[in-house]
Amino acid sequence: MFRIIWVISINLRNFMRRFMPTNILLDAIRTRRGLKWGVPAMLLAIPYLFAASTCTALIDGGASRWLYVVALACIWNALKFIAIGPVSVALLVWQRRFEQRLDRQRQASLPAQINA
Repeated sequence: MFRIIWVISINLRNFMRRFMPTNILLDAIRTRRGLKWGVPAMLLAIPYLFAASTCTALIDGGASRWLYVVALACIWNALKFIAIGPVSVALLVWQRRFEQRLDRQRQASLPAQINA
C-alpha cells in the first residue's frame, strides 16, 4: 500500500513539474538567465491571491465547497511566487561571486601561460 502511494506521488510530481505553467515558469527563473526575473515574478502572487479571495467569496455566497481546492491551489502558487524573489536574489549573488572568482583565477593563470 505504501509503495503504491509512493509511486503515485512521484508520478504526480513529475506531471506537475512538466506541465503546470507555474512550475515551468519557476524552473525558467531558476536558470542563470532567469534569475533577474525572480523579484518581478513576485508580482504574480497578487492575481493568485485575488483569485483565492474570489473563490472564498463565492463559497460564502453559496457556491460549491469544491472551490476550496481551487483557492488552496491559488494560495500555494502565490506562496511559490513570493518565495522565488528572495531565493533568486540569493542565487544571483552567489552566481556572480562564483563568476568573479573564476575570472580572477583565469587572470591569475593567464600570465603564467604567456610566459611558458
